[in-house]
Amino acid sequence: MLKRIDIIGNPNVGVFILATDDVAIVPYNLLDDKMDIIKEALEVDVLKSSIAGSNLIGSLAVANSNGIVVTPHALDKEIKQLEDIGLNVAKIPGTYTAVGNIVACNDNGAIVSPFLDEDAINVLEDTLDVDVQATSMVGSDIIGSLITVTNKGFLMGKNATESEVDFARNIFGVDGNVGTVGRGISLVGACCLANTKGAIVAKDSTGPEMARVEESLGFLDDRF
Repeated sequence: MLKRIDIIGNPNVGVFILATDDVAIVPYNLLDDKMDIIKEALEVDVLKSSIAGSNLIGSLAVANSNGIVVTPHALDKEIKQLEDIGLNVAKIPGTYTAVGNIVACNDNGAIVSPFLDEDAINVLEDTLDVDVQATSMVGSDIIGSLITVTNKGFLMGKNATESEVDFARNIFGVDGNVGTVGRGISLVGACCLANTKGAIVAKDSTGPEMARVEESLGFLDDRF
């Protein structure tokens, strides 16, 4: 299912919220009606939390079915809360704390920013149980903000080249395409939230943008 919301007038739903096929982790102050939309669209349980005391959960953590990697500034009580719901949790080492902005992953592979060092890549590989490839894409290092990916498909910013799309297909092991959300926003990772069952996009997303999201993330196959 595909739904549109914003967070206090902000289109960056992927900056505030992190989702897997089992759970969506949302800020403590998220309104109940928005929580209900997320539950319905993604078919998941919802956990209210923070990362490093911040509402920017999607920016400060990245996850797949195997684990979750969080900023090194995550609090012990936050890590325990995640472990209590069965998640394998690790802190990423180094100075680049916004791990959700610089990593895109599913259960098959991960693409990360080239400035991550070997120790950080090892933590990602061990916790998420995937091979990691480091590269710039679409002329940028904020890989997590440029790509929304699940185990069924991916959407990349509209300026990605065909060779970059092919590279992502090889790493993620699923098909995908380029597009925008929120009436022309190319940072689709920041403004979109998805798992294999549904997606949440920025409230101003147009009909054609939502159709591209459905196609790229593999939801059209479920309708036929």
